[in-house]
Amino acid sequence: MLLRPFRRPRPAAESVVAAVPTGLGTFGGVFTPSILTILGVIMYLRFGWVVGQVGLVGTLVIVTLATGITFLTALSIAAIATDQRVRAGGAYYMISRSLGIETGGAVGVPLYLAQALSIALYTIGFAESVALRFPGVDQKLVGLGTTVVVAVLALVSASLAIRAQYVIMAGIVLSLLALLFGPSIPDVAVAGAVEVPRVGFWVVFAVFFPAVTGIMAGVNMSGDLRDPSRSIPTGTFAAVGVGYLIYMTLPVLLYLRAPTADLLADPLVMTRLAVWGDAILIGVWGATLSSALGSVLGAPRVLQALARDGVLPRRLAWLGRGSGDADTPRLGTAVTLALALVAVWFGDLNLIAPVLSMFFLATYGVLNASAAIERLLMSPSFRPTFRVHWAFSLVGFLGCLAVMFLINAVATLVAFACIAGVYLWLERRSLETTWGDVRRGLWMAVTRAGLLRLGEEVDTKNWRPNLLVLSGAPQNRWPLVQLASAITHNRSILTVATVLTTPDVVPERILNLERQIQDYLAERAVQALVRVIGAPDPFEGAERLVDSYGLGALVPNTILLGDTRDPERQARYGMSIAHFHANRRNVIIARDGGVAGYGQRRRIDVWWSGLRGNGGLMLLLSYLLHRSLDWRDSEVRIQMVAPNEDAAQEMRRSVGERLRETRTGAHLDVILAEGRPFDQILRETSAGSDLVLIGLAAPTLDSDFAAYYTALRERTAGLPTTLFVLAAEDIAFGQVLA
Repeated sequence: MLLRPFRRPRPAAESVVAAVPTGLGTFGGVFTPSILTILGVIMYLRFGWVVGQVGLVGTLVIVTLATGITFLTALSIAAIATDQRVRAGGAYYMISRSLGIETGGAVGVPLYLAQALSIALYTIGFAESVALRFPGVDQKLVGLGTTVVVAVLALVSASLAIRAQYVIMAGIVLSLLALLFGPSIPDVAVAGAVEVPRVGFWVVFAVFFPAVTGIMAGVNMSGDLRDPSRSIPTGTFAAVGVGYLIYMTLPVLLYLRAPTADLLADPLVMTRLAVWGDAILIGVWGATLSSALGSVLGAPRVLQALARDGVLPRRLAWLGRGSGDADTPRLGTAVTLALALVAVWFGDLNLIAPVLSMFFLATYGVLNASAAIERLLMSPSFRPTFRVHWAFSLVGFLGCLAVMFLINAVATLVAFACIAGVYLWLERRSLETTWGDVRRGLWMAVTRAGLLRLGEEVDTKNWRPNLLVLSGAPQNRWPLVQLASAITHNRSILTVATVLTTPDVVPERILNLERQIQDYLAERAVQALVRVIGAPDPFEGAERLVDSYGLGALVPNTILLGDTRDPERQARYGMSIAHFHANRRNVIIARDGGVAGYGQRRRIDVWWSGLRGNGGLMLLLSYLLHRSLDWRDSEVRIQMVAPNEDAAQEMRRSVGERLRETRTGAHLDVILAEGRPFDQILRETSAGSDLVLIGLAAPTLDSDFAAYYTALRERTAGLPTTLFVLAAEDIAFGQVLA
């Protein structure tokens, strides 16, 4: 069955049906459709207009620039095609297998639309030439009828359509010979002639550029080729070279043998320049029909590949079906035909051509970017037999980007917005693939460069809490993970760790548990790394993690964990806290693991003793919490106790000014002791808060930390969820808030 589940699409590359080749070779499968699409409707019906608008030199510049972009893209295509087995889908297949399914889909959807609109471009051109030759003919009806006939021919047989193109190529050669040996047009002014408006260079370029996009015709037939890795480079380069020679010769003939006014006003000016005018009509009709046929063959196959990879919505999965031994996409052809008919009904040649230019330039740009990135990363998996320096692909990408903006900056931004929208939509769907792509290698390169540049010295101004959460199974202590996610809010590194203490801990079980936890976190939109280790007891496992987890200078600097109420384990628990502190790891202990929840998340009380040590870290943590989505409506209150009113006034003045300098938005609340013990003030003041932060005394070798912590728990009994904070890093947290 060709349809696949939504979350694990079956790639087109692995479809048994799609892998059946039809045996097309280089000449018939790549060169012929490519050169016939290059020598198409633009050449016959708009090339005279191009020369008339920008002159001989301007035309040669346009041809060279457009062909240069196409040639650089052909180099990139050759590199990718000789590295991987190119299946149905052509450019989409190459991009998706290189930059990932999201990028491939984001470009593949507009690429399909461009090729579907190309059918309309060519059939409209055919209809226009017929209407010019036979003025009484309805141009729109001719265009609609031609589109249907071409689609039916493509449905009957792809190989039959390829054979028909040989006859068409003979007609094009005949037309070019007739033009070469034809007469000149005398420069005679005609009274009452309508003056054709002049347009800018880049407008002309946009109209011409689809003439050199024929290389996609061969690439899109990749699924029907006998040997794509050999045929695509050879056939594509041959088509680009032949097309360039013809396009550099024709402007000279047109410029020397026809007046500018005739070039601008008469789309069929070539019929007057040919030794046999009807030969040009044969070439026009043959070129437009063959180009339309090539697009009808290619576009449905791109649509088929998109559906098979699960890029399209599930309700459109039927578009991935193929018919017969050749796996002909009949359903996709029917949909493409409907889209082309709509474009023919409403379209215009000069309107459609610039739209196609933007779509094709975007596709070419991404293809060049794919090849450049693959080559720059030097991944062992990228081993093309046709090697291209990354600089050529990069120049091709920059060239496409620059030309798009020069043609129409607004349209370029709209095109990028559409591509980005499709990308984000596909990313949200979390499509799974069975092939790798370059993105992992790209992130590896970036990560390596970043790690090597991170010094061992802590940059105080850029400090962030990289949390290691000792949560155990996250579903059992989910509030702990929620708190950690709120503190980091996807801006620093969060690791959720579990220690397995059962005797049958084997690597396979650890890997399976890590995957389960990763899926559990992803379903709840928590971005975190996952670490599972085995150890005789949880305390030893936690200490091993703190000692060994991390890479280079990038290690967890803050440990978040729940406490223990088991009297027999409190001494060992205290030893672990002392171990973390000795290793310069900040410690946050959530009493009862935060299982009581966080109330309405409206108020955070920080019992403060200044910006040094615990006080600075607590203020920073409360600020990060306040900035998170879960706690954005909260109020951070800095609680301080004064023995009398004079001391209170001094605190409000000095401490208030210091808090304002931190720009954290925290409010100072100075409480008069009035003879009450601190524990009483603590309970009375923070009873209505949602989270309480209190500093911990640093453990020492001669202190009984277990007894101290037990007493602290008793003193804070009855309070809302409380965080005990112990700063250990050798930095001034106050400077982070300066």
